[in-house]
Amino acid sequence: MSCPFTIRVLEWPAAKPYARPVRERVFIEEQRVPRELEWDEWDESSEHAVAFAGGAAIGTARLSPQGKLGRMAVLRAWRGHGVGAQLLAALLGRARERKFPCVTLHAQTHAAGFYRRFGFIEQEGEFSEAGIPHVGMTLKISAGRD
Repeated sequence: MSCPFTIRVLEWPAAKPYARPVRERVFIEEQRVPRELEWDEWDESSEHAVAFAGGAAIGTARLSPQGKLGRMAVLRAWRGHGVGAQLLAALLGRARERKFPCVTLHAQTHAAGFYRRFGFIEQEGEFSEAGIPHVGMTLKISAGRD
């Protein structure tokens, strides 16, 4: 997978045609999240980072106005190639620009180690969302941290 990718941060109307198919494939098809749980009221008010390779969307994540990261999804063929790290970096940059004191997220337990590498700390014990084990995590934002 040598094809480079780019990240764009978009409002929902521009992100929707790209982010929606990625989330449908990862969450609804692969992870069996019920469709009615995947789509919520936060998409419209959130900023969405979308990763593109060759003009096609390969990953996405969102940042809510309250500083909650979520809906991080990378297509299977692109996992392990730094896409998730770049999506996260783009949204942490936006959080810094918006002067959020911290960013929170609910990580699937298998992905908690990924977020720990960026300085996120577990704040809640394990719980279930859409039948998948998660942990709550927080990152204090400072001017120099990615």
